[in-house]
Amino acid sequence: MQFTRQTLASPSPITQVNSRYLADEQALVNELRALADPGESARGRIRDTAAELVAAVRRNKAREGGIDAFLQQYDLSSEEGVLLMCIAEALLRIPDADTADRLIADKITAAQWKEHLGTSESLFVNASTWGLMLTGQMLKVDEAVRANPAQMLVKLASRAGEPVVRTAMRQAMRIMGHQFVMGRTIREALERSVSKRNRAYRYSFDMLGEAALTDADARRYFDAYHAAIGEIGGAPRRPDDDNFSTPSISVKLSALHPRYEFTQADRVLRELVPRVLELALHAKERDIAMTVDAEEADRLELSLQVFERVMRDAGLAGYDGLGLAVQTYQRRAIDVFTYLEGLAGDLDRRIPVRLVKGAYWDTEIKHAQELGYESYPVFTRKVHTDVSYLACARKALEAGERLYPQFATHNAHTLASVMHYAGSRRDYEFQRLHGMGEELYGEVIDPEKFARPCRVYAPVGSHKDLLPYLVRRLLENGANTSFVNRIVDESIDVDEIIADPIAATEAHAARPHPRIPAPAGLFGEERRNSQGLNLADDRVTVDLLRAMQDASARPAAAHPIVAGDAVSGEVVNSVNPADRDHTVGTCQVATAAQVDAAIENACAAQPAWDCTSADRRSSTSRRSPQLRCDAAGVPEGAAVCPGHRVARPLAALGLFEHVLEQGERGDPRFLPQVGTERPRRAVDLVHDDLPVDAQEVHPAHPLHTGHTGHSRRE
Repeated sequence: MQFTRQTLASPSPITQVNSRYLADEQALVNELRALADPGESARGRIRDTAAELVAAVRRNKAREGGIDAFLQQYDLSSEEGVLLMCIAEALLRIPDADTADRLIADKITAAQWKEHLGTSESLFVNASTWGLMLTGQMLKVDEAVRANPAQMLVKLASRAGEPVVRTAMRQAMRIMGHQFVMGRTIREALERSVSKRNRAYRYSFDMLGEAALTDADARRYFDAYHAAIGEIGGAPRRPDDDNFSTPSISVKLSALHPRYEFTQADRVLRELVPRVLELALHAKERDIAMTVDAEEADRLELSLQVFERVMRDAGLAGYDGLGLAVQTYQRRAIDVFTYLEGLAGDLDRRIPVRLVKGAYWDTEIKHAQELGYESYPVFTRKVHTDVSYLACARKALEAGERLYPQFATHNAHTLASVMHYAGSRRDYEFQRLHGMGEELYGEVIDPEKFARPCRVYAPVGSHKDLLPYLVRRLLENGANTSFVNRIVDESIDVDEIIADPIAATEAHAARPHPRIPAPAGLFGEERRNSQGLNLADDRVTVDLLRAMQDASARPAAAHPIVAGDAVSGEVVNSVNPADRDHTVGTCQVATAAQVDAAIENACAAQPAWDCTSADRRSSTSRRSPQLRCDAAGVPEGAAVCPGHRVARPLAALGLFEHVLEQGERGDPRFLPQVGTERPRRAVDLVHDDLPVDAQEVHPAHPLHTGHTGHSRRE
């Protein structure tokens, strides 16, 4: 087996980007804070500009309302806000009308819609509230007479019934979606982009849709992107448009390949690069820009490799429209800017870079905890992400003609900081989401005020593609901690909204969030989390695959051990199931008599073990996983394969630690008390939640407590 022949076995040409993949958060934030800090005087001017922006937003808040007002009214701290999101997402996934009817009846009637009537100046909010309240009332009447079907025939509500309500709710979601989605088709979105006040903005269109699960999905998304580029390129232009001001398209790599993941790097680079290149060449031909969207942290290095290979193609020479989105909540973000600046210099081109804070924070935190990383790839405090954004903003501006910065933010302080960093420069732009931040950016683009260009990130898609996006946006921005929510909430003091992240970080000395421990400390004092390997970091995979290659060159030999002594048996070859021609070693198979002897010895040793104190049992048992890992040359509980194949061994070793900790605490469910008499069966000696071999079938196993059924449920 040639482990070192695969791509992951060689250092990546951009491996320097990973140097701070899981960097110490406190040290890194202190470094970024120094980069972001423009000085006390400039920070004061930034604060004044931010306060001016917030005051203008509150003063000019549109009375006809919009999604910002809706988010403030139904934030996710309210029961109604949660129910709205539940229904919006569930209606998409419910295949039959009857179940959808019952969902609406259950959820709508539970909410207190009356409480929201008249509390907002927005006609949009009040109109939605009336509809929701009337729907709830109608369903309550219907529910009250449900026990008597005859009465339903004479009730006005029964004429409409839940199917009508279901249709109305779906229509309500479409109306809400209109606030977030530019159009059902590119043509519709383009028409809307040049109407009324929309024409004051630049646009980047994004085709809605989830990641491709099959190659057919990927080809369908590719065709949609290709057609969209053609339509955008054929739309009327403003006379002064160039590569940086013309309408553009955003592309998700996960939509273009069903196996866009680091474990499939060879295949991805072979199959995905030509697809992205074809789209980029089409964008160049149609004279529009194309931005590669950012996704999960474990795809960053692979996305940069795809991006660089496409950038270096001779067909794109002289084209400055191919750009990249960078998530500044990743600890590697500042190094990504260093890499992009170097790439642009090497090619003598200018790269558009969209700075975003990031949209997968909770996923990244949970992923790192599940796989037992030493730390997190993202910051644990929002204010640290804000500092990282500011540091990256300064670096992007300092790159001069190498990078074209595109600052995506709805935060007034961040926006004010960027304008002060840039000074008199105008060769950059801001970006906002369609349907959000209109009041804020109305001030920014006003030629009589700040006169800075802004591009709208404009999703395009049908209703079935809308709801997942809609739910993500509302979850992301509907919480009462969201800047979008708080900027229009006049009960919140302006100083609180425009708090300086640099000062806030100094106040807590850049320490990580106290309630988000490192993955190893996830369970606190109860037990340590199982340790895993970050296989998305090529610095880890290179060493691991080399060690695996060395190990495969040394044939392994296994034999039974009974009562601590090695015994012989029939010798059989052990082959690699992935390559049946590869013999990894030999195994001497235990006979039935040897198995019986092992079990008899185990049962004979049980009484002495029962009389052993819990502390001694625990210290003895703790040596077992460490001895196995020492022999294998890997960290205890280390994950050596991705996905569900990691989860089970890590969970098993975590359970091992959990049982020992509970036993040490004196919990009789996990370690029997000294001298306890109980039935002994051979099946009790094996726990199917842990990988066991012959020498582990012994009463010294920590899970051999007579409570295997209970332990299995933990």
